[in-house]
Amino acid sequence: MKVEGSHTFDAPRDIVWPTLLDPVVLAKIMPGCEKLEQTGDNEFEGIIKIKVGPVQGTFNGKVTLANIDAPNSYDMQVSGKGPAGFVNGAGKLWLESENGHTVLHYQGDADVGGKIASVGQRLMDTSARAVIRQSLEGLSHQIAARQQAEEDHTPVPEVAAPTQTEFALGVAQEMLRDFTTQEDNRTLLYVVLGAVGGMLVVRLLVGWVTNRLARKIARRVVAELKRQKQL
Repeated sequence: MKVEGSHTFDAPRDIVWPTLLDPVVLAKIMPGCEKLEQTGDNEFEGIIKIKVGPVQGTFNGKVTLANIDAPNSYDMQVSGKGPAGFVNGAGKLWLESENGHTVLHYQGDADVGGKIASVGQRLMDTSARAVIRQSLEGLSHQIAARQQAEEDHTPVPEVAAPTQTEFALGVAQEMLRDFTTQEDNRTLLYVVLGAVGGMLVVRLLVGWVTNRLARKIARRVVAELKRQKQL
């Protein structure tokens, strides 16, 4: 399973970078994350509970960071296992500054096995994108809250992680995006045009038949009127 993409934060790099290494912040934004703590130099362990399709499970995971180039990039190794299966993966993320904003790029590859792999590749890909998207959106909210708190000199408000219901909704939205690709949009357009064209043809046929019947009835009415006049 491969994942890649990017996300833009409305904040400079020196604010975004520390949050990517803060287990407290990350635990608050990841869907289903019940625990995440630092256990060593650039090593983290956590518990995440997630439901994908008919499979629900709790995973004990470990994340190790390497090749850290602050405040630019780092590599990561991820491993997790539980009754529903296992996940092993590696990835990389890096930051770029752009007009006062920060663009985060990420890419990775993971192997999934056990019951959780039985849900199918497409649903797995969709669920992974949903987790990443919701986590990054949560991080954006957390960063915005921190900036506002610094300006107002107030405590940083907590940003709650997505609930299982919100996560499921996110998966559904990702699946909807999958079905509305450019090719699907063209297909849908052709279907709509075909349906409209078919309706026009039917309407023309109905109109033609109706006109013929109307003329035929009119001729009969005129003929009947003439016959009665002659009597």
